[in-house]
Amino acid sequence: MEQGRLFKIVYHLLDKGRATAPELAEKFEVSVRTIYRDLDAISAAGIPIYTVQGKGGGIFILPEFVLEKSLLTPQEKEQILMALRGLAAVENSRTDELLTKLGGLFRVQGANWIEVDFSDWHKNTAGAELFDELKRAVFSCRRVSFSYFAGEGGGTVRTVEPVKLIFKSKDWYLYGFCLLRNDYRFFKLTRIKNLTLLPETFLRRKADVPELKPTIQQERLISVRLKFSPAAAFRVYDEFTDTVEKDAQGSLYVTVNMPERTLYSYILSYGDAVEILEPDELRRSVKEKLTRMAEKYKT
Repeated sequence: MEQGRLFKIVYHLLDKGRATAPELAEKFEVSVRTIYRDLDAISAAGIPIYTVQGKGGGIFILPEFVLEKSLLTPQEKEQILMALRGLAAVENSRTDELLTKLGGLFRVQGANWIEVDFSDWHKNTAGAELFDELKRAVFSCRRVSFSYFAGEGGGTVRTVEPVKLIFKSKDWYLYGFCLLRNDYRFFKLTRIKNLTLLPETFLRRKADVPELKPTIQQERLISVRLKFSPAAAFRVYDEFTDTVEKDAQGSLYVTVNMPERTLYSYILSYGDAVEILEPDELRRSVKEKLTRMAEKYKT
């Protein structure tokens, strides 16, 4: 227990920069006298601790001091390298040199466990460039300006203070404070055009960032019962995973809540491989749409 407390005191001082003996005593639930004994033990171990008396004083560790690599467990070393691999997966700049240095320092070969490819099958690299520019804006606290095309159609020019990049439901989003709406908003990256990093910076305080909403966009959901032909099985299993039922003829059945805004376009994307079973109102509505579509192809 005492050895664990010594390490925690060192980590605390490295993290906070300074502390007083009463603060440490309260944090670790021991007496001030015990803290001073701990500090003597830490100093005897070769860690350069010094104290400053008076206002603004306290207990410090020399800023040149770094923890020995032996203080990290093998699991912690592996986790650090895996985290860097995750960062490298969405980096345009190379992190191979840093990974090589830390791998040599830790004597651990980090597993290349993740890969993210922003390009589509047509090798469009615009998504990666947009992501990289927004990431730079987040890190440097720079405002960005872009044209944004909302789901209802039409574009607006937005100036945004970017907070973070979020991956949700197969898409990347920018979360930030929109000066046009005077509120925090989500922006789907595929709808952002003509991005410009502005020279103005902004001060991001923790208190300024509200708790993230549980979903990217609150939409009215409709419970739908669908029947798919066996020919669509590859796509059905991709998109509905373990919610699929199958009958003796190989037809597939799914009951799912779907957003009203994209419901028709999604169902029609299956062509004649899908049939709406429920609700009746939606079934009639799609039938009417198909009738109007057929009218367009009479000649």
